[in-house]
Amino acid sequence: MQRVLIDACGWVACVDAKLNVERELEALLGPCEWMLLPSVHSELQRLQDQRPRSKSLLLTLLEAKSTAHVPDATGGEEEASHTDDEIFACAQAHGWATLTVDSGLKHRLFEANLTVVEVRKNQHLYVLDSL
Repeated sequence: MQRVLIDACGWVACVDAKLNVERELEALLGPCEWMLLPSVHSELQRLQDQRPRSKSLLLTLLEAKSTAHVPDATGGEEEASHTDDEIFACAQAHGWATLTVDSGLKHRLFEANLTVVEVRKNQHLYVLDSL
């Protein structure tokens, strides 16, 4: 089963595009387990607090569908000062895909030959095959 790290901006882009994330990810990668880092969860909670109630980020759905993953420095994941650094280290240590629309993070992941999933034209998810 493919594991997919969920980045805050990737989740927001999916919610704003009204995508069925589960269906889209499974169509691309087969059965998936969503992985959520505490730093990403905190970032999403901060974003949720800034949005109008009518633009919910569906955090309860994300929490229900994802597995919390705390980075472990002994497992090859370095403790990072920035969420993107944590995501990159985790993806690299485990070979997990990452759902993101952050251009800097996409570039780092792609250059490291890691799977990047992003929203295409606000309609569907796709695996990045070039920069």
